[in-house]
Amino acid sequence: MTLRNKAAVVGAGCCKFGENWDQGPEDMIVDAVLEAYADAGIEDPRRQIDAIYCGSLYSQLGPVEVSEALKLYKPMTAVSNYCATGTEAFRAGVMAVAAGVYDTVLVVGYDKPKDRGVSGPSVTIRGVRDLPGTPAAWFALCAAPYFKKYGAGREDLARIAVKNHANGAHAPKSFIKKVVTVDDVLKARMIAWPFGLFDCAGQSDGAAAVIISSPAHARSYPKDPVWVKAVASGSAANPHTDPDHDFLRWKPTENAAAEAYRMAGISDPFRQIELCQVHDCFTLTELLAYEDLGLCAKGAAKEHITAGTFAFDGELPVNTDGGLKSFGHPTGATGVRMLYENIRQMRGEAGERNLRRRPVTALTHNIGGFPTGCAITILGMEK
Repeated sequence: MTLRNKAAVVGAGCCKFGENWDQGPEDMIVDAVLEAYADAGIEDPRRQIDAIYCGSLYSQLGPVEVSEALKLYKPMTAVSNYCATGTEAFRAGVMAVAAGVYDTVLVVGYDKPKDRGVSGPSVTIRGVRDLPGTPAAWFALCAAPYFKKYGAGREDLARIAVKNHANGAHAPKSFIKKVVTVDDVLKARMIAWPFGLFDCAGQSDGAAAVIISSPAHARSYPKDPVWVKAVASGSAANPHTDPDHDFLRWKPTENAAAEAYRMAGISDPFRQIELCQVHDCFTLTELLAYEDLGLCAKGAAKEHITAGTFAFDGELPVNTDGGLKSFGHPTGATGVRMLYENIRQMRGEAGERNLRRRPVTALTHNIGGFPTGCAITILGMEK
């Protein structure tokens, strides 16, 4: 089965990401959803919204918080898949619309980790090679073998951080507005080699929302619909216990990308996709994504980084709003926030941040699981 053109996004919204001490989860949800309503021209959500799909990693009260915040008591589905949670909620909503179950649904992704009293993720994890580990340690294991085989180094990762900080500095709703240099990145406090502080995403509070409609109704909304070309979820064996894992790639990304490209009819992603938001929880994760998504050949990422291929004004812009790195990473909201950025760029609604060439096809990529999953979306302006 393909989901291509069986659903469209007709509205999108996002609250300000950051350390939102003055807001509860409900406040952020309302901010994001009211913007999505306004974007879609929704005036009577009780009549116009058929169901809600929500994603939150840290809250066990997702359905309650969303429905109570919005005073919208509709069929509710809660989804959780670690960092891919927002994209998985979107996938569930798209499938419901594509199957003809609902005409119009609301998708909300949110999290408020800053109120938990810890500086980073504290979810239970299995560890790295059966030793205690953190997400930084998971992805750091790929660095030494990749550097050795392909000749990359910390300077290449630093250039990714510099790019994403520069992009995030211009995004109005981003968390971190700090512009950094390669030297700043290389001299920063070490977290898990080769990741210094500026190689790691900024965990934040935040919420984002999109409204999905069926083809029969999509053109009745004020703005041109953004069509869902693909939404795919991939998985693979845990890379830290998989004896065949070479630590030069992320297999869930490769598997999800193959499914998404098949669904969307993409055979040459570098030429056919014009904008990407990828999962840069760490700078190396973005580097691997370039290759695992087929945007460049294996081992060639460092040449493209140096050439500026994935810069804001490059051939294929990546993480135009700063990504997880500087826009912020409230886990359940991230995938939906990526959709929000792609939609604004595709419609030419990003103001001074509009790309010089308005993209027609755009991709989002989230690594999920622990970390054994990946979810990818592809949107297009043309049906």
